[in-house]
Amino acid sequence: MRSIYLFSISSHKDAIHVNPLEITFFQPNIDFSDINYLILTSKQAVKALQNYDKKEYIDKKALCISKATAKAYEDIGGEVLATGKGYGDTLIAEIQKYPKKIKWLYLRAKIVASDFCTVLKSQGYIIKETIVYESNCSQEILHVNVPKNAILIFTSPSSVKCYLKNHTFLKTQHIIVIGKTTAKTIPEDINYTLSPDTTVQSCIEIAKEAIKNNNLL
Repeated sequence: MRSIYLFSISSHKDAIHVNPLEITFFQPNIDFSDINYLILTSKQAVKALQNYDKKEYIDKKALCISKATAKAYEDIGGEVLATGKGYGDTLIAEIQKYPKKIKWLYLRAKIVASDFCTVLKSQGYIIKETIVYESNCSQEILHVNVPKNAILIFTSPSSVKCYLKNHTFLKTQHIIVIGKTTAKTIPEDINYTLSPDTTVQSCIEIAKEAIKNNNLL
């Protein structure tokens, strides 16, 4: 049977889990009283929040990039304002629903894949960006040994970039990605499947179907 490799911060019981990133958290001074809503684009941003006094931020509703991030914020007692479709560009339309006088706090990584914030700022929206973590490639992803016929699931642009530092994609492998932003990091000559839903479970279901049908995309 073909092996399923999941390159993600989150694991899944039906896949071989490879954590692609090593996360370093920062704790810059933040005045939560001066903002109306939070922007959270990863579960790491939610973890970074927990380095602060919960009373300072927990009453702030959050615009979350995905269902997984929304659940992470709800799990610590937060309330979700709205949920995007799994990648940064979908947050533009959500923020445009609100008056430009609204003050947003974007808790972000040092390096980000989407320029949605730049686009919105150019339109006059008030968004304060604060770097609360950075990601570096893990030793695990740099040195993983993946079979030639494996199914590979990537959940972020950084997971693809880290994998390609020491590996190449083979025509005999089936590549599955979450989100259009992640898909953009796949080399042009490589076929891949874009998950219709931005969840790990959706990718796992695609992988299982490929195994069932012996689909060697």
